[in-house]
Amino acid sequence: MQGKGEVTLRVFPRRTTATPTDALAWIGGPGMFPPDGIDKVMVSCAFSWDLPDCERLVRDWSRIAPTGLGGPATGMRGEEFAPGQFLRPGYVITSRGCPNRCWFCSVWKREGLAVRELPITEGHNVLDDNLLACSETHVRAVFAMLKRQTEFVQFTGGLEAKRLESWSAELLCDLKPSHVFFAYDTPDDLEPLQDAVSMLHRLDGGRKRRWIRAYVLCGFPRDTIPAALERMLVCCRMGVLPMAMLYQDPNGKKPYGWTRFVRSWASPQIAGKQMTDARAGMECSTECANAACCGEKEVL
Repeated sequence: MQGKGEVTLRVFPRRTTATPTDALAWIGGPGMFPPDGIDKVMVSCAFSWDLPDCERLVRDWSRIAPTGLGGPATGMRGEEFAPGQFLRPGYVITSRGCPNRCWFCSVWKREGLAVRELPITEGHNVLDDNLLACSETHVRAVFAMLKRQTEFVQFTGGLEAKRLESWSAELLCDLKPSHVFFAYDTPDDLEPLQDAVSMLHRLDGGRKRRWIRAYVLCGFPRDTIPAALERMLVCCRMGVLPMAMLYQDPNGKKPYGWTRFVRSWASPQIAGKQMTDARAGMECSTECANAACCGEKEVL
């Protein structure tokens, strides 16, 4: 917590689309010209593979001011969400925790299996761990807040398909979000995803924009590129724009040979072309980095 009149510099290992841009948000080390008048430094680490860099930043900034390390990667449990503090304004978190025990996810270990509903602040891009696991009262209040926003609503944090019900699907379609992410991480995710997509397609009034998307986990132990490609095409055929998410172990180690494939399916433009081809009955577009799709080794 920041004391009254205390100036805290928030430091991030690298810039992402979610990183704040105000004067007290800093990227990297202090360099030759660190800011003046800083009473405290807090290094924020969101991803476990950034921990070595963040620990180095703590040592570097400790020469300037008392420095602490926090963030999801440290295992630190999140508290009430402060808009604009560690996420760019517009991003919002209204709850923490998830009742699922997904083997590849650290959220339930860090935040707990019981979902904690937080005070709802204004924002248009929802990053909750599992919003639909909250009470109906809370979910309705969040959707009412989103309805007031002037920017296109996004659910970058994702929604759990099996928890989508008719009332929440109606509210979701009424928002006309620019995109909403579900997940296709395990075989058990497929049927709930199909049901959710079918429900939304019935309610969305024939919207032509590709607003229904899915994170697709790839490169986990025993996964193969042909199997991952088929999961991508399954999403495309049902009208869901997939986005490949490369599995990384807690130490940040990436599986060998997957980078080209993941890049080809992380681009909305290329994935969109694939989606068009798949729905037309084609197997693979020539514009999708065929070397990756055909399982060729990554060029290092």
